[in-house]
Amino acid sequence: MNNAVRKRMTLGFLSNWVSRLAGILIQLVQVPVFLHFWNIPLYGEWLTINAIPSYLSFSSVGFGNVAANEMTMLMGRGDQAAALRVFQSCWWLISLVCTGVVLLLATVLFVLPAAGWRRLIGGHLSGGMTDHDVRWILFALGTAVLFSQLEQLLGAAYTCVGRYPYGTFVKSIISLCAFTAMIVPVTLGGGPRGAAITFGAANVVGTIVFGVMARRDVPWIEFGWRHASWDEIRRLAAPAVAFMAFPIGNAFNLQGSVLAVSYALGPVAVVVFTTARTVSRAALQMVQLVNQTFWPEMSIAYGAGNIGLVRVLHRRACQLAALVAVAVIALMMTVGPWALTHFTLHKLPPSPGLLFVLMVSVFFYAGWSTSSTLLQAINRHQVLAAWYIVGTGVTMVATYFAASRYGLLAAAASLVLSDLIMNVYVLPTSLRVAEDTWGGFMLAMFAYPQSLRPEKVLQRLRRLKPVPEDHGETEI
Repeated sequence: MNNAVRKRMTLGFLSNWVSRLAGILIQLVQVPVFLHFWNIPLYGEWLTINAIPSYLSFSSVGFGNVAANEMTMLMGRGDQAAALRVFQSCWWLISLVCTGVVLLLATVLFVLPAAGWRRLIGGHLSGGMTDHDVRWILFALGTAVLFSQLEQLLGAAYTCVGRYPYGTFVKSIISLCAFTAMIVPVTLGGGPRGAAITFGAANVVGTIVFGVMARRDVPWIEFGWRHASWDEIRRLAAPAVAFMAFPIGNAFNLQGSVLAVSYALGPVAVVVFTTARTVSRAALQMVQLVNQTFWPEMSIAYGAGNIGLVRVLHRRACQLAALVAVAVIALMMTVGPWALTHFTLHKLPPSPGLLFVLMVSVFFYAGWSTSSTLLQAINRHQVLAAWYIVGTGVTMVATYFAASRYGLLAAAASLVLSDLIMNVYVLPTSLRVAEDTWGGFMLAMFAYPQSLRPEKVLQRLRRLKPVPEDHGETEI
């Protein structure tokens, strides 16, 4: 890796760190705030309803992700005209699809009987939420999800020119602002409907501001249709449809498991399960931080035909992810139970057993997720997507039956199933793409820079020791 790559990755790591911290902050702050101002059944209903609009993320049919990768690889080859053609083609496709989905969502929500929406959250509203509230919450949160599809493509404009650290930072600020806007009506005594509408409006405004900034910072990006092409859409259709499996799989894994626990054990169990998993996912955030840092550089290197650099990036990413996973898991098992008790205002038990089971899932997740970054970064993820959606779908069903028969600990243990399935496929495939061998890869896992070797570290530490003062005494 040359100095330019190292500099971009350093800035990328820092910006992704800010993004992950923002995500962790949102997850950690919302639990005590909502529990303080709302009762537990109402918060459980809010969590369950929150899980439903996430399924709208498939509306872009994966074109946002595939466009970002394609634009980055094209700019790696210096083909700006082709990158603009991809951007405009995907921008108008996503805009038209999302507009249609918003109109369809509004029609369905305000025409179908309210009893149908009650069944989505277990058939009852014990926390004080009305049928009208459910409709407006689903519409507002669904709109926010749809606008996030455009934000992804705007971020691609920064990524393809090597300014992904700045684009990631701006998106983090938008997320924090939207969350802060949502919290304000809650602290003022507002209910779920006001919080959801405020959150949706803040996301719409944030997307517009992000678009204005992208047009200013990347001058060759245009929002017209002069360079758009249906041929481009057809060429990208296969990998784009495959990318659609990841948000669906994520919804199965995250929101699907919440719904499974809700149907099996009720809203109070949802709060206990979701709260413990929120703490455990802090470790996942650190692994994903590594993945997001290496992703753009893998696209650039592969687009430029530099397979040697691709191989180095894949090895170093997997090595760093393994180290981060072990360190963060150890830390979370040390402070996690204490954190659970305090940030739930002592209203929920610490559940150390539940947290431990969830951390086991983190360990297996780190094994495959970082290696799969290479396949996703170069749009060779079609088979990977099939494995993922099957694995998470099976896991969601297993979570329901495990929770129904054995309780929350069994529900948490079932989450490991999808990670085990993914480990079987991912690493061998990534090694073939990087033209790597098992022997070379495993040796690289235990190799680290000369500057980090123990003797080098000790030498630097010795140089930091204070030098004894010379008081002018002479030896007799």
